[in-house]
Amino acid sequence: MPPDAWISLAVVIAVFPLMAFTRLGPDIVLMGAVIVLLTLGVIEPSQALGGFASTGLFTVAFMYVLVTAIRQTGGIDLIIRYVLGQPRGEGRALMRLLLPVASLSGFLNNTPVVATYIPAVLSWSRRVGVPAHRLLMPLSFASILGGTITLFGTSTNLVVHGLLVDRSPELAMGLFDLAWVGVPVAVIGLAYLILLGPRLLPARRGTAAAFENPREFTIEMEVDPEGPLINRSVEEAGLRHLQELFLVEIERDGNVVSVVGPGERLKGGDRLVFAGTSEGAVELQQVRGLMPSRHGDSSLEKDFKERRLVEAVVSSQCQFVGQRIRDGHFRTLYGAAVLAVCRGGERVAGNLGQVRLQPADVLLLEARPPFIERHRQSRDFLLISQIDGAARPVHEKAWLAWSILAGVVALASLGVMSMMNAAMLGAVMVLLTGCCSIGAAKRGLDTQVLLTIAAAFGLGAALESSGAAAVLAGGALGLAGGNPLLLLIGAYLLVALLTELVTNNAAAVITFPVVMASAESLGVSPMPFVVAVMFAASASFLTPIGYQTNLMVHGPGGYRFGDFLRVGGLLNLIVAAVALTLIPLVWPF
Repeated sequence: MPPDAWISLAVVIAVFPLMAFTRLGPDIVLMGAVIVLLTLGVIEPSQALGGFASTGLFTVAFMYVLVTAIRQTGGIDLIIRYVLGQPRGEGRALMRLLLPVASLSGFLNNTPVVATYIPAVLSWSRRVGVPAHRLLMPLSFASILGGTITLFGTSTNLVVHGLLVDRSPELAMGLFDLAWVGVPVAVIGLAYLILLGPRLLPARRGTAAAFENPREFTIEMEVDPEGPLINRSVEEAGLRHLQELFLVEIERDGNVVSVVGPGERLKGGDRLVFAGTSEGAVELQQVRGLMPSRHGDSSLEKDFKERRLVEAVVSSQCQFVGQRIRDGHFRTLYGAAVLAVCRGGERVAGNLGQVRLQPADVLLLEARPPFIERHRQSRDFLLISQIDGAARPVHEKAWLAWSILAGVVALASLGVMSMMNAAMLGAVMVLLTGCCSIGAAKRGLDTQVLLTIAAAFGLGAALESSGAAAVLAGGALGLAGGNPLLLLIGAYLLVALLTELVTNNAAAVITFPVVMASAESLGVSPMPFVVAVMFAASASFLTPIGYQTNLMVHGPGGYRFGDFLRVGGLLNLIVAAVALTLIPLVWPF
């Protein structure tokens, strides 16, 4: 094996543990790997940058704009309002939830679908009497299953298809070709989630139960109108750096001062709300000029237009992961105050300032109204949802956004134009018609995913041009004994394993040249292997970190790691069995 092949293999092998076990984003790791290969002369600049010219990458980007338009116009909310209803029993509730989600995910990126559904499901679950944890994991899994139905279903499908077309244009697939396998996989998977899934899910407390009583994690005091604190700033009053408590808000004359700054001056009768432990009350009793609140109801239970209570799910990419809330200056950076932290369905007890944040933690925040839009697309949070008096989206243009998406699907499926051209036309239309603003379109682009895809192309090119892919293919053929079916099973299992550890796009793009080289060495059609890569990359049911929607529901549902293994393990086997049975029948070797 030539030196370039050894270098390529070493870099690729190093990439996977870096993505799986460090806080570095997959885009950073993969871009770094491409830079190393480029510096060492393994790949040319044209190969390193080839991913940025990929039709698959641009199709994914244009689809993000279309999805943003549908979300911006309230198109998903409109469907939620009509389909959830008032079912009788858990089974019917699951059907009303999962069937529309799977259908939507066949044409929309499933991350915004799940993000829009989660707040609705949390309130709906209370209304129909079904615990939220019995709905949220099936919600995530249904979105993944729905993504296997069409080429538009996931970014991985589009990217792998783009690689295929660039390599062999005559093998281009139709928009609904995957449905021959995707529909049976989705139907059987949904049946499993509805009939057997609830039996495998143990009882869990979600964030709704953990955050339902504000008096458990807040203390309210009043400023004595005759005391020494009048007209003193929060800093001067000694309320800025308390050991056990944070000053969150001040209720004053029927209004509220949220996310209180150190220079805010106190007035007589101000009602101060502190977040922290009950032991912190001892600190407050020692402050002259403060007295216990005489009001019966909690200030947090009131609705103020200047204040929003939101739940935010911490991303693995959050810069505060591993840091204490107090040390990280959370309030200064985000303009929001942490009221409580929920982990594994339980509120984290103890000194709030000493809590070290972890991925999938759910934070109850008090913030000003602009916080939600400003940080909705932040890499630090997987999900931000308002829990007090959320405004209903305006639906006037929802039909227009859905019509444009339908037109894109029609143009692509009928072969009038390529998928990239159809998606590009649709993106332009939603901007021209006002369904999506340019600012929202920019925020809707998931740059981490796009950079990950582009960089993974460089690694795939290195494996192929250096000869490493051919060597790996030869080894795989030896293990499979030259049997294409065994090779297909091996390729599926490899990609399914990698996608649980790293991003599905990276797993698919890096393994693509290897499976193509294997098919060419055997002298068989590459199509069954390409489709197997698409399905295996989507089969992320085993862990909460394997797929973004799993991590999004992990915190709000109060799940533990073992819950995903218990429910997702059997689902993984079912999907693999159905896919590996049907793929060779639809696309023979």
